Amino acid sequence: MVNEVAVQARPSQGVEQFFGVIRGKHGLSLVDFARVSQSSVSLITGLGHRIYFEDFIQELDATFGNGDFYANQAEPNSKNRFLRNTLNHGDGAVDGVLVWDCLEFLAPSLLQAVVERLHRQMKPGACLLALFHGEDKSGTVPVYSYRISDEKTLALTLRCQRKPAQLFNNRGLEKLFGGFQSVKFFLTRDNLREVIVRR
Repeated sequence: MVNEVAVQARPSQGVEQFFGVIRGKHGLSLVDFARVSQSSVSLITGLGHRIYFEDFIQELDATFGNGDFYANQAEPNSKNRFLRNTLNHGDGAVDGVLVWDCLEFLAPSLLQAVVERLHRQMKPGACLLALFHGEDKSGTVPVYSYRISDEKTLALTLRCQRKPAQLFNNRGLEKLFGGFQSVKFFLTRDNLREVIVRR
């Protein structure tokens, strides 16, 4: 891992859509796959909701980072330990999930298990926001810490560069979230695809 560098702010249609879904509701339970952020906490709790943070990338590194990162994800004991340590909110307990770019760094069998768990734990109609990188000839993509600045803006801080397990096109994402009600895409200028998924 490298030291984090300066924050980059960017408008986000995905964030705007996510807040459009939760706006006007009260007492929702939201999960954020990023590090704890005071601005995200203040914004979400100010709207009357609860937010739970899970630093998904840190947990991936802690569980699978010693040796071959992706081969380790297929090892049953490590995989089961990871699943025990994440997404423990109960079936049908979650109203929204901010997944960010974490799913790109899951090997296929772990990815399937995580998406299935998300589906179980999200309430019908709940909203998920995920980001996916486009094609990159370098073979690596930037890994960011995400923070919500306001209901239309994201703040990104570079954590490191990493090779994704796989890159997804729209068809691949529709297949990945095939058990969900809907998948909506937003193309951005910075090679990130924003995806809103409804349970």
